[in-house]
Amino acid sequence: MSPSTEHVLHSALELPIDEQIELVEALVASLDEKDPPPLDKQWLAEIQRRSEEIDSGKVKPIPWSVVREEIRKRRSHG
Repeated sequence: MSPSTEHVLHSALELPIDEQIELVEALVASLDEKDPPPLDKQWLAEIQRRSEEIDSGKVKPIPWSVVREEIRKRRSHG
């Protein structure tokens, strides 16, 4: 990690949890707008495996809104 990235990270970790979550959401949204880098064969195989688990019902995905609320609850009680 570059020094400037480390500085940003340390600054972000000092934010309240709600602001950290907003920052993460903004960063993820910005990635969605860019062309993703090509995936190697191992990542493609992992994506396929996980997709099959979801399609078969073996794994039930959890919506981000539920995960985010759980993180907030844990952080406020921790």
